[in-house]
Amino acid sequence: MAAGRKADGRLSVIVASRRRVVVLYVLVAALLLVLGGRVWYIQVMSGAAYTKLAANNQTRSVIIPSVRGQILDDLGRPLVRNRTSLVVSVEPTVLATFSDGGAAVLKRLAGVLGVPLRRIQEQTRMCTNGVPQPCWPGSPYQPIPVDQHVPDRAALQIMENQREFPGVSAQVQPVVNYPGVDGVNAAQVLGYLQPITPQEMQTRHLPVTGFSGVDLVGQAGLEEQYDAQLRGAPGSRVVSVNAAGDVTGTVSQTAPRAGDDLVTSIDARIQAGAEQALAQAIAKARAAGNDTNSGSAVVMTTTGRVIAMANYPTYNPSVWVGGISQREFDRLFGQAGGEPILDRATQGQYAPGSTWKITSTAAAVKAGYDPNASYSCPGAVTIADRTFNNWTTASLGDMTLHQALVMSCDTVFYQLAYQMWLKDDPNGSPVARPADPMQKMQLGWGFGRPTGVDLPEENPGVVPDRAWKLQYWQATRRYDCRYGNANGSYLQQIEAEDCRSGYVWLPGDAVNAAIGQGDVLVTPLQLARAYAALANGGTLYSPRIGDALVSPDGRVDQRITPPATGRVPVARSTLAYIRAALADVTTQGTAAGSFAGFPLSKVFVAGKTGTAEVAGGQATSVYASFGPLGNPKYVVAVMIPKSGEGADVSAPCARQIWDGIYGLEGHRAAYPNGKRPPVLPVIQGNGAITPPPGYPGGS
Repeated sequence: MAAGRKADGRLSVIVASRRRVVVLYVLVAALLLVLGGRVWYIQVMSGAAYTKLAANNQTRSVIIPSVRGQILDDLGRPLVRNRTSLVVSVEPTVLATFSDGGAAVLKRLAGVLGVPLRRIQEQTRMCTNGVPQPCWPGSPYQPIPVDQHVPDRAALQIMENQREFPGVSAQVQPVVNYPGVDGVNAAQVLGYLQPITPQEMQTRHLPVTGFSGVDLVGQAGLEEQYDAQLRGAPGSRVVSVNAAGDVTGTVSQTAPRAGDDLVTSIDARIQAGAEQALAQAIAKARAAGNDTNSGSAVVMTTTGRVIAMANYPTYNPSVWVGGISQREFDRLFGQAGGEPILDRATQGQYAPGSTWKITSTAAAVKAGYDPNASYSCPGAVTIADRTFNNWTTASLGDMTLHQALVMSCDTVFYQLAYQMWLKDDPNGSPVARPADPMQKMQLGWGFGRPTGVDLPEENPGVVPDRAWKLQYWQATRRYDCRYGNANGSYLQQIEAEDCRSGYVWLPGDAVNAAIGQGDVLVTPLQLARAYAALANGGTLYSPRIGDALVSPDGRVDQRITPPATGRVPVARSTLAYIRAALADVTTQGTAAGSFAGFPLSKVFVAGKTGTAEVAGGQATSVYASFGPLGNPKYVVAVMIPKSGEGADVSAPCARQIWDGIYGLEGHRAAYPNGKRPPVLPVIQGNGAITPPPGYPGGS
């Protein structure tokens, strides 16, 4: 019995062992199947992907910069030119192979270029965590430019002594240049280029090259507005590298595509003349004791093409080339220097003064007032217990609206505005749906909103009305209630009153707004556009500076036309009535002295002066004009704050600009017979530019 039990035990052990072996075989077989499947997936299904990754470990991409397109005036004269220059670059991968990291090479290079060694070291160090600016933000396999304006002698020394300058190259590459043709500046209109930021790299999906073609992008003006077209497309070169990162050869290469040239409607000669006239007018005003230090002048066609856009103060746009110092940056953007970076034509907001009266006249006629009836023009009027003075204390008697424009009678328009206010709000209490005839007319002329000009920055101006005043009160009420005091100073009393009822549209608000003062603000470009609509019969255009985009082979890729955005809500007969009045302003009105002796028989300029009083400061001088009277082609608007009367400062400035357009009073004509070029300049594939026939340089 004992032997039988032993045999049965051995048998059960053998059976159990065999089961364990079978299970082990199954597990091994399963593991082999999984491993085999994984190997098959990696080698067969994902082989191509891993092959590509392996290849990427052996190659690097190097960006080849494109040549940025030029910005040209209407005759093809370069406002911004991209010329070639000797650029010295350093390859960090080569310097890294030296025991000292290339320090000796950089020291010799600094001596040849005549720059501090520290500057080159900062330019060539990689931007990593803890490394402050300046540093190199691009790929370590990309050549790093350290000097974009190298003398021929220095470049030759580098190229002939490559043993002393390994990893250093001197090559001809594109760089931006501002030739200043005919003395033109136009810095604010052109804009500037600056290195692209990491945020812009993400939004614009651009590579970094370190050359002026790609990583420098437009940051203002036309350079920003048309950046995508001007920039072109970079090329690339794929190079092979070894385990140490040394370049061993070129795998493939794609050529870059140059950017389009932008032909503008700016005329270099008229632009330079407007800049000069503006600077002289401001200097004259300062000599007369005024505290002015800024201003703007706009010249455009009656169909919306901008011919000149002058700003003061201005600056040399070349300061951006090759980097800008902190001191220069502070001067451009600081208020102490007058903020030269500001494009006052589109961003400056000023009271228009009496140039605004064309909208008030149109509103009165549309509201049913007879333009040929008689309206009194006393030296002052009392409205709602407040006295409002005319520009002269003398009574000028009764006159039509035509004469009120010619003589610029404020009190006529005060009374009209008050009468319209009474019809809207006879008890001085808020109404649900006011007519606001004058404010709606002003909005109808395009004021109070951007013009849509092809520039990246533009202010809308202010057309004050009930809605605007309510919003303003809501924004300022907390301050007024905190600092207002009914028994305090005059300013504190006003703040206390505004705290209680600052949202109410008062008669004084309507009266001041009728003559372009109070809270009314416009940009010089808005004023020019409104007068263009007056001159052309009522069409409002969105102004355009760009005229065409031309490809590197000379093909016109895109024509740019100012779009019509609407019409002023004024009858053609009323527009003709206002134009006739503004013609008399030149011969017998407030601009007669400014245009005394002007050859009106050749070019009759009609216009309106404006002197906008500013509380606690000097008046803004304004003048807006169009001509020739019979067939208006151009508009000239000038606004100079803190300079005095429009007839004394801005009108003479505009006269000088008109002289330059037509070649009057000893000036050389920018346009023969006063006609703009009917066709574009011819831009050939080799870079040669032929002006339109009949114009300077044309056949």
